[in-house]
Amino acid sequence: MPTTSNGGVDLYYETAGTGDTVAFVGDVGYGAWQWGWQHAAVAGPYESLVADLRGAGRSDAPSGPYTVEDLSDDLTTILSDAGVRSAHVVGAGLGGMVALYTALDTARVDSLTLVGTAARGDGLDLEPLWGAPDDKADLERSLGAGLSEQFVDAHPDAVEQIVGWRAAEDASRSAWEAQAAAVADFDVSDQLYEITVPSLVVHGSADAVWPPARAEALATGLPRGTYREIDGAGHLVHVEASRRVNDDLLGFLADV
Repeated sequence: MPTTSNGGVDLYYETAGTGDTVAFVGDVGYGAWQWGWQHAAVAGPYESLVADLRGAGRSDAPSGPYTVEDLSDDLTTILSDAGVRSAHVVGAGLGGMVALYTALDTARVDSLTLVGTAARGDGLDLEPLWGAPDDKADLERSLGAGLSEQFVDAHPDAVEQIVGWRAAEDASRSAWEAQAAAVADFDVSDQLYEITVPSLVVHGSADAVWPPARAEALATGLPRGTYREIDGAGHLVHVEASRRVNDDLLGFLADV
């Protein structure tokens, strides 16, 4: 699978499908497993590009803290290595912030799909989402902060599978803290008017970590923003409500 390098940091990514590129940028601490449902859905009508953030999965984990600008540079490096001039960018949490910054800083973003994210990171407590990759019980506990109680109770097999993926791919504590620092320092709330690409904001109504009110403000601040709130879903809305999110994503892309 392809690997490229940005300033000595090796970055892993993979692609599938053909057509316009949809690039997925992940959330704090999680490996590329988080996009398994969306990757499969778009890798037919589109080319799907999924990368591991620096600090997670098969990418390098240099010492931190990281910044959203660092991670945006990583994204554009990957796009260049893959021969992609511009892409529809889908970001979750921290990845949504990376997508926003990239849209502000470059002409390489055709559209934005922003999942469980916000225009600013001050005051967010991400700690409940942290789970030690070598501690199964801790991974299960932290999934309770990312998924709704209803999903956890109804899908024990899926939770067990996710725990296995997290153990293999998620960030170490030091890398998680480096990524979380990028969230805390980010604020483009007064620059959203500059982002004129079509933008879809998706959020779970039961997200206990990233407040839905911030997502609504994000959608309102984007000149071409549309807000979709999914009732009862937690922070990992693209995991637990994957069919709904995939339908919204594919419908949005078809209209761009």
